[in-house]
Amino acid sequence: MPKSSISGFFEKDRKSRLADVANFSNLTQDELDILQKTDGGITFEKADKMVENAIGTFSLPLGIATNFLINGKDYLVPMVIEEPSVIAAASKGAKIARIKGGFTVTSDESYSIGQIQILDVDISNSIKKITQNSQKIIDLANSKSNTLSKMNKGAKEIQCKEIKTSSGNMLIVELVIDVADAMGANVTNTMCEAVAPLLEEITGGRTLLRILSNYSTKRMSKATAVFEKEAVGGEKVVDDIILAFEFADNDVYRAVTHNKGIMNGTIAVANALGQDSRAIEAAANAFAANSGQYRSLSKWSKDPEGNLVGTLEIPLSVGIVGGVANVHPVAKICTKILGVTSAQELASIMTATGLAQNYSAIRALATDGIQKGHMRLHARNLAAAAGALPEQIDKIVQIMVKEKTISLDRAKELLKQI
Repeated sequence: MPKSSISGFFEKDRKSRLADVANFSNLTQDELDILQKTDGGITFEKADKMVENAIGTFSLPLGIATNFLINGKDYLVPMVIEEPSVIAAASKGAKIARIKGGFTVTSDESYSIGQIQILDVDISNSIKKITQNSQKIIDLANSKSNTLSKMNKGAKEIQCKEIKTSSGNMLIVELVIDVADAMGANVTNTMCEAVAPLLEEITGGRTLLRILSNYSTKRMSKATAVFEKEAVGGEKVVDDIILAFEFADNDVYRAVTHNKGIMNGTIAVANALGQDSRAIEAAANAFAANSGQYRSLSKWSKDPEGNLVGTLEIPLSVGIVGGVANVHPVAKICTKILGVTSAQELASIMTATGLAQNYSAIRALATDGIQKGHMRLHARNLAAAAGALPEQIDKIVQIMVKEKTISLDRAKELLKQI
């Protein structure tokens, strides 16, 4: 198998980068042609079928993070994001993690949670009746998906809970559904709506909301990696990173920014593969507050040898069948580049990318500060925009960063002088 640690990938031109990706992922010429189009792979006609009142399309940069070794397998990771330094940071984090074997990730099977709100009932008595009729409810739910039933997937369990509100107590019935390799929103909502009349008949109450929960706590993904202390910068840097983590873990203002950095990595992959990024972020932020205080999603510690150990655990509702992933041409190609064969594998990659990004961000903050890397990349982009050749860019960047005068006009002036 080809390796994801491609030497000098950042310095290569677009044609060479695409050739590397095509070789790694066995892309066809048609797929390469789609990636090289300026419309982001989606025509207006297709966009008009995807959303209402369409007037055009909107493109974002698509890049590749290199160096990822996850559960012993190499990956080139497509990322869609507008923010500079994120893809470079993820690649650097993955490169350091490779030294000690890369990322080890476990991801739960794809269990979705659907909720039905029931009003005007004797809650205790209704729970008993629902429990007695649970198989009947499950059978009705599964009758709405022949595909899942044939795979021995579908609704597996009924759960009930009482919640107290200012309008009175309510009964919430939850369907736990194995949605296989789909994100599962549509089938979950369909099943919830299908069983609502039966629940009304069983309880004598009135159902109101019937919808999935995006708080996907039955779809957890946990990534761990060891970052060699010498590669990190020594044991003092390791200790400072842990102190920086403790700041984030105990102060909500820092935690929000810290977790945003994690999502820079995870959501960039979600965007590339047509996942529901809003659902993913909402679930992650809810999980960050599950202790009663909003905290860091990642955990950082030191092993007996002094190496840095990072762990990231988040709920991740993703899919490789259905939805945008099967409609958008570029999302389909990005799925091929990753080579994923299950929703769990995709969740594992997204979690590892979030941890890699978090490592690079927190290390930068604990050493040189975040702006040095940002400004260097910004200066590089401006030098390229000014028309500098590859051999001229580094010199222009070096001067602008030293002067702290990073602008397109200054890049143009320096290009004339070189």
